[in-house]
Amino acid sequence: MAKKKEDPKKQPAAAKPGKGAKDSKDSKGKGGGGGKDAKKTDKSGGGNNTTAAAKGAQTITVRHILCGKHSRKEEALAKINAGESFADVAREYSEDKARQGGLLGKKTKGSLEAPFEEVAFKLPVGQVGEAKTVHGYHLIVVEHRE
Repeated sequence: MAKKKEDPKKQPAAAKPGKGAKDSKDSKGKGGGGGKDAKKTDKSGGGNNTTAAAKGAQTITVRHILCGKHSRKEEALAKINAGESFADVAREYSEDKARQGGLLGKKTKGSLEAPFEEVAFKLPVGQVGEAKTVHGYHLIVVEHRE
């Protein structure tokens, strides 16, 4: 009897695309089933290497400088742009517990506050980015991606 139950399930599924040729065209046009498959392909690294690298990175090693005031963040950024090391500027300017040169260590997606994470996981390694969170203004640099 189990086989009979499986066959009726297959028949309606086969009947749905047959009945609605329009539906199957619509789903192709919308990318319904293909969209899901495409997402899986993107995650496994196919296609655009630049996009896949940013989206595919699940772990980053990150440093940051947290400043309560925008003007203080701008001062810190000016020093970094003038050639001072990010870690040295972090020790001087950061207002949080990450005084070890701003090192937060390895972080995974979902472990950081959304605005910070959005910037951090898109940043190329070594480039300074900025984010505003409820904690203040952040300067962010990613040292490594996995």
